[in-house]
Amino acid sequence: MRKKIVAGNWKMNLTLAQGEQLVNDIVAAGIQLSEGQEVVIAPPFPYLTKVKQLTKNYPGIFVAAQNCASEKSGAYTGEVAADMLQSIGVDYVILGHSERREYFQESNAQLAKKIDQALAAGIKPIFCCGEPLEVRKAETQNAFVAQQLQESLFHLDAAALKNIVIAYEPIWAIGTGLTASAQQAQDMHAFIRAQIAEKYGREAALGLTILYGGSAKPSNAPELFACPDVDGGLIGGASLVAADFTAIVKSF
Repeated sequence: MRKKIVAGNWKMNLTLAQGEQLVNDIVAAGIQLSEGQEVVIAPPFPYLTKVKQLTKNYPGIFVAAQNCASEKSGAYTGEVAADMLQSIGVDYVILGHSERREYFQESNAQLAKKIDQALAAGIKPIFCCGEPLEVRKAETQNAFVAQQLQESLFHLDAAALKNIVIAYEPIWAIGTGLTASAQQAQDMHAFIRAQIAEKYGREAALGLTILYGGSAKPSNAPELFACPDVDGGLIGGASLVAADFTAIVKSF
């Protein structure tokens, strides 16, 4: 049975004090996780150690970084290596987020290197993929996402793939006023799973966790999570409000 995950991506938000309060409010909500369900919290780099400390006594709650370097070590000022993240107990790392792709021009090839660094350090990547508005309008989203998968993940063997989580982000539905329907989410998740099945086999595809990352919130999470190929969410804005985030988790 594949894992069900709700991951909260804080992005570049909150002071340390605000972040501590948010985590305390989340754990105080008394979330009851069933077997195979996880909560992942992805704060900014400076808060990783503190969030790890605050959640260490709560089984099922894990910590993610929002990025890692494509190189192992060296003269890369401002970068953070996967080994550094592993040394402080980071469990997951978000890679290929649409904002990293857009603002920092991260390529599929660069992301393949980041994937390798994370896996070598024993950290599980949450690999983001998804299409912008012009691609969706042209109805070429399947080919676009397939290329992202092929160029960033398909160099891995089946054993390595078991440590990957995929997050589908319809970029056109984030901050645009447009909304992806549950059916649109399901269609793309099913397509991604079919791509994995074609490359790695049906068993690997059925075991892969695929999250939805397009403005999920308490009001639409139950419908999204009810889709057969949607295994949870990568949550942005709603992860900064404890009541909203815990309501999404409880949508399981």
